[in-house]
Amino acid sequence: MDDVTRLIHSALLVDGGRETPDAWVHLDAGRVAASGTGETWRVLDADEVVDARAVAGDGAVLTPGFVDLHGHGGGGYAHEDGSGAIRAARALHLAHGTTRAVISLVAGSPADLATRLGAIADLAKTDASVLGAHLEGPFLDPGHHGAHDPELLLDPTPELVTALIEAARGSLVQVTLAPELPGGHEAIATFVAAGVVVAVGHTDADADATRRAFDAGATLLTHAFNAMPGLHHRAPGPVGAATGDPRVTIEVIADGVHLHPDVIRMLFAAAPGRVALVTDAMAAAGSADGTYRLGSLEVSVDAGVARLADGTIAGSTLTQDAALRTAVAAGVALPDAVTALTRTPARTIDRPDLGSLAVGAVADAVLLDADLHVRRVFTGTV
Repeated sequence: MDDVTRLIHSALLVDGGRETPDAWVHLDAGRVAASGTGETWRVLDADEVVDARAVAGDGAVLTPGFVDLHGHGGGGYAHEDGSGAIRAARALHLAHGTTRAVISLVAGSPADLATRLGAIADLAKTDASVLGAHLEGPFLDPGHHGAHDPELLLDPTPELVTALIEAARGSLVQVTLAPELPGGHEAIATFVAAGVVVAVGHTDADADATRRAFDAGATLLTHAFNAMPGLHHRAPGPVGAATGDPRVTIEVIADGVHLHPDVIRMLFAAAPGRVALVTDAMAAAGSADGTYRLGSLEVSVDAGVARLADGTIAGSTLTQDAALRTAVAAGVALPDAVTALTRTPARTIDRPDLGSLAVGAVADAVLLDADLHVRRVFTGTV
């Protein structure tokens, strides 16, 4: 991150659900200082003037920096391997436009999770791109454990919930929880009171049980359709409950593996402005096929698809720019797809200063070519 004053001009600005042709943005002191269209930028001073067309070609697209609510690693590194591994994984995803990320952890022993949460808390103090931690485990339904070791899954007892909140020292941003577990609703209330976003996921809950969890304070659905009951015309399940609740954000893994493109398009149509495109990326993102670890489990990656030995999908090798391309190819309008990478995830974790290029917002921006490949990434200092 740097504090260079920049002027980026001659781009299609995609922000806030709108497209603005021939736009410019002035970045100063880590924030967006001004914006406009045409040649009006020429009266401004800047340390660096960036001609978007020169960098990204005709049809250059400028968006806010991407925000990932859910990812486990990248560049060959898993988040469970400590601060150095997290930094390396962040570098990979930053190059693909993810300027800020929540650091997800798979299920582990309480002692291991406490240690990992402490490491993320320390890192978040010095690296503003690290938004905090996401506990995807251990409070998951054993029947929908996905790529989490079922031997490490636990009920959310008051003592364990409190211990994990304390271990995170204020940096726990999100937790995924199966609300039907004993103590599930009490845990939701405790997490929400501590400022933690609760996601329903890895669950056997039906639509009614999911609605009760939302009424108890959960506001997010972890990777829609995956590791939960499906959408049936007489049993709408968690997805049916989430699409009908305006309080709820819906995570979507748009990698062409977790969801069919038609389902991606349908989710955007069913929950406008409430889809967050996440990676759920594991260590193999940006790396070669081969064998990796996801927590305590061995994962094989073949043709970019990560699976356990029994064939279970084990996270993804996705980056957020690729998710953008997949969503647009599925028929999602570009402004809506960009919103799902920027404003929606930022709003979900109560960070309105992120995911926008409005005046006053943090100066995170991504410059892409007309085919939506990243050509340059800019980051603010806050």
